[in-house]
Amino acid sequence: MNVMVVGGGGREHAIVEKLVRSPRIGSLCVLPGNGGIADLAECVPIPATDLDSIVAFAAERSIDFAVVAPDDPLVMGLVDRLEAVGVRCFGPNARAAAIEGSKAYAKDLMRRYGIPTARYEVFDDVDRALEYAASAKGPMVVKADGLARGKGVVVAEDAVQAGAAIVSIMRDRVFGASGERVVIEERLSGPEVSVLAFTDGRTIVPMVSSMDHKRAFDGDTGPNTGGMGAVAPNPYYAPEIADACMERIFRPTVEALRAEGRPFRGCLYFGLMLTEEGPKVIEYNCRFGDPEAQAVLPLLESDLFEILLAVSGERLAEADVRFADGASCCVVVASSGYPGPVRDGMEIYVGAGLPPETIVYHAGTRREGGRLRTAGGRVLSVTAVAPTAEEARARAYAAVGLIHFEGARFRNDIGMAGGSIHGS
Repeated sequence: MNVMVVGGGGREHAIVEKLVRSPRIGSLCVLPGNGGIADLAECVPIPATDLDSIVAFAAERSIDFAVVAPDDPLVMGLVDRLEAVGVRCFGPNARAAAIEGSKAYAKDLMRRYGIPTARYEVFDDVDRALEYAASAKGPMVVKADGLARGKGVVVAEDAVQAGAAIVSIMRDRVFGASGERVVIEERLSGPEVSVLAFTDGRTIVPMVSSMDHKRAFDGDTGPNTGGMGAVAPNPYYAPEIADACMERIFRPTVEALRAEGRPFRGCLYFGLMLTEEGPKVIEYNCRFGDPEAQAVLPLLESDLFEILLAVSGERLAEADVRFADGASCCVVVASSGYPGPVRDGMEIYVGAGLPPETIVYHAGTRREGGRLRTAGGRVLSVTAVAPTAEEARARAYAAVGLIHFEGARFRNDIGMAGGSIHGS
């Protein structure tokens, strides 16, 4: 089959690294790809948000199957466009992708169907939002309603910080149109868990749990980022908690979307908080997380492409989905200044002698005259797999020590005990 993957980050590199192993795939191209993906598949310089060009390319190259990985093209309706011209897809259509495209919709969905989440209010008027924040007591969370590349969430300690976040999002429009509305919710506390799940709109199969590290600096300090690292499995996600999540959150969410006429086919991401009252949903994503995918997919033993085909064909119940025992640790190496402005074009050096079962996924990289250079905030994701979490972490950081470019920085505490226990 002729297959294309839409996207060009570390998540897409992890997806492609699994897909190239499938005997069912004839040709594989990635739009736009990056400097590392180019070693595995043909990279075509079409941006993931240029829907017209992607649809035209799919027709020109007789693409049979598309994996739409990033949130923007999913919310914009790329799956709808491709399926309309006969291309089978892994990924939700625009109506189902609204579960990430609008935080207000997601919160209202949970309220309607009794799915546990934080108490909240939605505002499209900045003055009313400021009044509400001023009257609220204690810490709160302010979220831009639309997509903001994982950065549109501000954990405010008090009304002053909340008010500043509201002004920044709604009045200054630091996230553009995504800030037309905000969700203000109570701040939950407890360990955070990320669970990616395959679903065909009826059946849902959770993957290995993971623990993301969103804050920029050690000790969960600094601004939120798209993610500075992840480990799998999550050490706080006990089997009884997994059972409770399946009963109260995972299945009810899939059933709620189907009941609303928005059946979800793709990867549904559950961002959870393990509170004293039980697990609650912090957020949904309509795709593989990044860097969670780089931690979870290396543990997948089954043929990823066969699973994606089963999801697309609504026969996930028949698919073979198996994950290896053991653990993984993913450390993101970023450019200085991330998540703010960064300098591109720094030459990247990766030394020889990577530890066993270690993969360097590329995110913000490009090839230039035979040299590898930085091309974004998150540059590389270094993932190691080992029998234990401690061994995986040691291998990952040993590999990070072999990577050098001007301004390179990373967190030193990915996977350490307590590394992701905080309020959100």
